[in-house]
Amino acid sequence: MLDRLFFPLSALAAALIIALALVWPQGIGARSPGPFGHEPILQSPEMQAAMQRQTEASQKRINQARETMRGLQAEALAAQP
Repeated sequence: MLDRLFFPLSALAAALIIALALVWPQGIGARSPGPFGHEPILQSPEMQAAMQRQTEASQKRINQARETMRGLQAEALAAQP
């Protein structure tokens, strides 16, 4: 391929890739710039509150399971002669 075609096409491809990187959605991480971006779903106040409730419920279940196991172990130790 001639250098006269290759280098301009390479520069155009690089410019298109850079432009695409500027507007491509960033997923759950950082917000995209300008009119293309949106607030990541996990950073919304509603989702933060839901995640907090889920964490608290999980911690409560874990603590209940630990207390149950402690009670069973205490009963097993008390039943040994």
